[in-house]
Amino acid sequence: MRVRIKRVGYDDPISYTITREEVHVPAVSWGILENNIGYVIMDRVARNAAREMNEALGELGESDGLIIDLRRNPGGFLDESLMLADLFLAPGATLASTVQRVPGTSADQPDTESYGDRWPIQVPRLPIVILVDEFTASGAEILAGALQDYDRALVLGQRTFGKGVVQTVMPLPHGRRLRFTTGSWLTPLGRSLQRTRDRQGVPVPEVIDSLPRVTTASGRSLVDGGGIFPDLQIQDDTLTLLERDFLRASNETQFPLGLRIAEFGFEVAASRRAEGVKPYVEESEFETFVSALQTEGLGEDFLGTPEIRRYLLWRTELATAQRMNDIAGEAEIRTQRDPVLSEAILLLEATSTQEQLFALIESRNARLNNGASYH
Repeated sequence: MRVRIKRVGYDDPISYTITREEVHVPAVSWGILENNIGYVIMDRVARNAAREMNEALGELGESDGLIIDLRRNPGGFLDESLMLADLFLAPGATLASTVQRVPGTSADQPDTESYGDRWPIQVPRLPIVILVDEFTASGAEILAGALQDYDRALVLGQRTFGKGVVQTVMPLPHGRRLRFTTGSWLTPLGRSLQRTRDRQGVPVPEVIDSLPRVTTASGRSLVDGGGIFPDLQIQDDTLTLLERDFLRASNETQFPLGLRIAEFGFEVAASRRAEGVKPYVEESEFETFVSALQTEGLGEDFLGTPEIRRYLLWRTELATAQRMNDIAGEAEIRTQRDPVLSEAILLLEATSTQEQLFALIESRNARLNNGASYH
């Protein structure tokens, strides 16, 4: 198709011929950290995510450990989720199951369907740590739950979102459709992924110690209460009060801070790529960036503080690494403010097998004197 674009500096519209093509945006990115630990980021369960993960495992199979980052992964295609779990578990294993109503039957006669593993395991001896948070949902929870149930991965972070309903679509006249809930997704050990919420979608408060539990083949006790409970709960790093005020002020004035950081990261990434070096931001580049923010109207009272300048430098370095597709560099920068990723690296550095990982966490949890907790 041909389009015409009117651009500043040109008297007449500029004509372009655009060819429509299918654009595939990868869901999986990966790299090797300096300590020979593989790091995989999967931001969604998109079509071909399992194929991309298989490619990643082929390159990371000789590493000393593997981190799979599922934080902020909202899920996606359920069949891809099952194929992803299939890569890590032995043939014959149950990947997940559903319990749902069948038309014409009563609620106390649900239909159960299981989904089994078919393909050989790809990395049978590689110790694995999975990172999750409260935004990990749906298909990503299926993957994390399957590997946790089979003692195939240690889960770190925060309790996941808890989205595990089976929905059925009923066609209606005039092209309309009605979608309603008919069942629930379960992990291999029968844990429900669906978390109880009120009418506003807010999770119902629970006494965690009162929730039912299941036991894995190795004897580990896992909570069954909706969502995936991490083996070791770690809170993400939070913004300081000054950083919150800074971001709130930029939002209230509708200042495009995120866009400016992304644009700056793109420019710096081009320079670092041409130099053939790792991602970093030169002091002169950063000062020019801060001056541009001030000129555009962002408050000097914030930009003049060391705390906000450190925060902005971290954001710009991270944006540079992301633009360079340097996963190892991105991870190194993230660990400055990411206690979950930092802990995963430390755990894999201290162990060499999955069993050692579990033993280390078990001994750590045993030393904690926790009472009943509410989440």
